[in-house]
Amino acid sequence: MTTHSALIVDDEPDIRDLLEITLTRMGITTHTAADVTTAKALLEKHQPQLCLTDMNLPDGNGIDLVHWIQQHVPNTPVAVITAYGCMETAIESLKAGAFDFVSKPVELPRLRELVNCALKLSEPEVQASTSSDEPGLLLGDSPQIRKLRNQTRKLARSQAPVFISGESGSGKELVARMIHLQGPRCSGPFIAVNCGAIPSELMESEFFGHKKGSFTGAVENKDGLFRSADGGTLFLDEVADLPLAMQVKLLRAIQEKAVRPVGDTKEIPVDIRVLSATHKNLVELVQDGSFRQDLFYRINVIELAVPPLRERVDDISLLANHILERIAREYECPAATLTPAAIERLKSYQFPGNVRELENILERAFTLCDDERIGAEDLHLNGGVAPAGSMPTEPVESPVASSTDEPLVPDGEIDLEGYLESIERQAIEKALEATRWNKTAAARRLGISFRALRYRLKKLGMD
Repeated sequence: MTTHSALIVDDEPDIRDLLEITLTRMGITTHTAADVTTAKALLEKHQPQLCLTDMNLPDGNGIDLVHWIQQHVPNTPVAVITAYGCMETAIESLKAGAFDFVSKPVELPRLRELVNCALKLSEPEVQASTSSDEPGLLLGDSPQIRKLRNQTRKLARSQAPVFISGESGSGKELVARMIHLQGPRCSGPFIAVNCGAIPSELMESEFFGHKKGSFTGAVENKDGLFRSADGGTLFLDEVADLPLAMQVKLLRAIQEKAVRPVGDTKEIPVDIRVLSATHKNLVELVQDGSFRQDLFYRINVIELAVPPLRERVDDISLLANHILERIAREYECPAATLTPAAIERLKSYQFPGNVRELENILERAFTLCDDERIGAEDLHLNGGVAPAGSMPTEPVESPVASSTDEPLVPDGEIDLEGYLESIERQAIEKALEATRWNKTAAARRLGISFRALRYRLKKLGMD
């Protein structure tokens, strides 16, 4: 069994003793120092798996020590002990490269969580994931994507809140997931939530949970997103869409590392790392008063920018082939390849929707091409014109129309996506029945390719 070691740096003997006793009971070998000079010597000699340092020391401060550790023993995570309520100092230490922080008076349960999380960084699987240049989820060989992968590996070793900026569809959630998977919380949950998709009246319950009977419809207890992410990572996508009232409650939950479910009287501690993202300009939103400045500083400790696809054109071919292979696996069809002309057409396109748009373009082209090769004309990037072959060439009896004069679309609220899917399903069933379930003939009757029919059968669960 590997024995872990830690360095405790504090000029107050009582604090040193408390921390030493706590860590020793956790089975950790401890070394102590009362000043920066002694700490540096011990760090070089022992290279411990963790350093806990006070902010104010006789010959320097904790921030200076954090900087020194980043340069000389970068594999040793360092946590800073700050004065109670001094959030500016805590954020400064995180920006300097600290793994995490803990406030005085030190709460021992919180300290143990921090120590256990930091020690996981020395585990072989975490070290391997943060030292290799494996692409993981972030595919590409361009300088921009290599830089991004390097940044995610470094940030994975920290517990600092990261704000991920970038255009819609550029892959912000993938970046957040990579930070989670390469860090000490990789065995814990990764909970992603689109803040703009939650109705404002349900936000508090969705984030913090509720007690049974706390409001009409609360028929059972609910944990909420924060508690569901306990021990892992909570990714707040489109955080700019949060209303101001919810921003206040979110800030408190992040700072106190605790939540109070709706209808409850006590707070419940949570151990999570918060990552956030939006395609909007948060600085402008802070300036116009629609986003709280204090929350901005709390979630934007470190900003990570995801480049748009048009700025890494060299990655398009690799990404496209990967997407086509995935589509083929999902729909159990032979893989399609792009012609050189199709690749050049993709490289010259601006991709306002980024990687997500590339996926949509290729999925459409995959279903409409007649063989296993996708040409430039199959991409339909000129817009405005319906793809050739997308409309039936033979008359197909409407699956929903009848001799009555009932309207095609019913009155009142409808699930449009589900309604259109039902029309498609009925049209396919009619074509299959008319051709005695000969898929090739049914595809011809529907005016689509055999590949397109197989894709739709799989998508609709009719295969």
